[in-house]
Amino acid sequence: MNDNERLAELLFGGIDKTEEYFEAKYPDRGLKEGARVTRFAPSPTGYLHVGGLFGALTDIMTARVSGGVSMLRIEDTDKKREVDDGVSAILDGFSDFGLDFDEGVTKDGEKGDYGPYTQSQRVEIYQTVAKRLVAEGKAYPCFCTADELNEIRAEQEKSDVLFPGYYGKWARCRDLSYDEIKRRIDNGDKYVIRFRSDGDESRKVFFDDIIRGKIEMPENVIDEVLLKSDGVPTYHFAHVCDDHFMRTTHVIRAEEWISSTPKHIALFKACGFKLPKYAHTPQVMKIDEEDGTKRKLSKRKDPEAAVSYFVEEGYPKEALIEYLMGLLNSSFEDWRRANPKENVMNFPFNLKKMSASGCLFDLVKLNDISKNVISVMNAETVYNLVADWAKAYDSELYALLSADPEKAKAILNIDRENPKPRKDIAKWSEVRNYISYMYSELYKENYELPENIAYGDAAAIIEEYKKAFDINDDKQQWFERIKALCEPLGFTPNVKEYKQNPDAYKGHVGDVSTVIRVALTGRTNTPDLYSIECILGKDEVASRLEKAEDFYREGK
Repeated sequence: MNDNERLAELLFGGIDKTEEYFEAKYPDRGLKEGARVTRFAPSPTGYLHVGGLFGALTDIMTARVSGGVSMLRIEDTDKKREVDDGVSAILDGFSDFGLDFDEGVTKDGEKGDYGPYTQSQRVEIYQTVAKRLVAEGKAYPCFCTADELNEIRAEQEKSDVLFPGYYGKWARCRDLSYDEIKRRIDNGDKYVIRFRSDGDESRKVFFDDIIRGKIEMPENVIDEVLLKSDGVPTYHFAHVCDDHFMRTTHVIRAEEWISSTPKHIALFKACGFKLPKYAHTPQVMKIDEEDGTKRKLSKRKDPEAAVSYFVEEGYPKEALIEYLMGLLNSSFEDWRRANPKENVMNFPFNLKKMSASGCLFDLVKLNDISKNVISVMNAETVYNLVADWAKAYDSELYALLSADPEKAKAILNIDRENPKPRKDIAKWSEVRNYISYMYSELYKENYELPENIAYGDAAAIIEEYKKAFDINDDKQQWFERIKALCEPLGFTPNVKEYKQNPDAYKGHVGDVSTVIRVALTGRTNTPDLYSIECILGKDEVASRLEKAEDFYREGK
């Protein structure tokens, strides 16, 4: 047994398994040729960022279109940054928007044969690999304290070192003898396990990024920490081991990880593991309202950076996924037009068609997409989704909706379930205002008229309409009554006639309808007025017309 092997036993005497054991436990997946195995691997350090949803969707779609496997792995080795309920926030975010991984951590535990899918439960695997690296002379213990590391950094700054870090002559513990190491361990000195890099700063490493093409960077020269003093791995080492034993084929991650790729490649090679393919996705950007420039979506500045924002605002899950899919591949919109009713997850997503530049998150466009999504839902679906949202975020609205579900469904069904439905609602938080005039508890009177209609004419229209109104009329009869009011009051029932000779009339039948609409709803633009009146009922219509007439006569 040489000194490296003795050192491995000294450091990892409690590790009795070999890598062969884990190779057998996590065998090749036996998937079809070309199937891709992806993983989304967040840290539970806060809320789920919309960029995380973007990344997760990329992983899921990449695996799905290839007949592969997507995994959700929780990378929780940095306990200092972990927050309470961080994992729940991640899982809730995915659940709220209907994203489901084939394997990994779930609300009910885990699913899949390649777990545990939480890194803190896989420490034995990392230490087994680290033991082998030490035995091969590819890793070593480092006893440098925080103060000593600060001294090294200060020396490097003075010397204008091109690559600052722990390596070469700066790596004080790199060549300690076995006896010195044993003495210090026996003395109780704390240590970490570092990678012994064989990189050369004058050499380059190349890798093909599926999204960005060929990338060339300097080789890794840093002796990275593999295991911290508590035996827990760093992210760099843990993910290399996990991606190997979970048989990940494609590492898809945000572009800020490009700079770390050389050290990851070095670790894969040192461990003798097959390199995965890399794809670095663009950042999610927005236009800064202050200076009009593009910037990264910020947790601090932008409420929409958190996935929970879209839940609280009441965006349907389908709308946000549709929007994100358009950011993933520009060809999605053409596909959607050709396949308007197809499940969004059946889109033939292609990693190579992702843009390498930042994708712009545009709430205006999301709202347009969401209006389209909501417009084609039936009233039953809209009612259920609005009620579920209101139960959590608007108790007054929930009470009104749940007190008379059939009335609520009738309201929500006005101008819905037809070939050209209205597109007024972008999110459930807008429903309160959208239907407020249908409930006396929410209705706020507003009698402001278009400029071309005088108060006196409005009062006259309402006076005559009160006489003509019959709740039992069908829609055609109702409209004929409104048209019949026109000429005696100086309006024309024919819009075309008014446009040809506007000076001959006070207005047209549309203006007469607008007066009635304002009197009953406080708005100049609403869904079908006949349907509104039918739901409001005879007494409420009469009461509102009376108040409006009084207002216009007093203000005459």
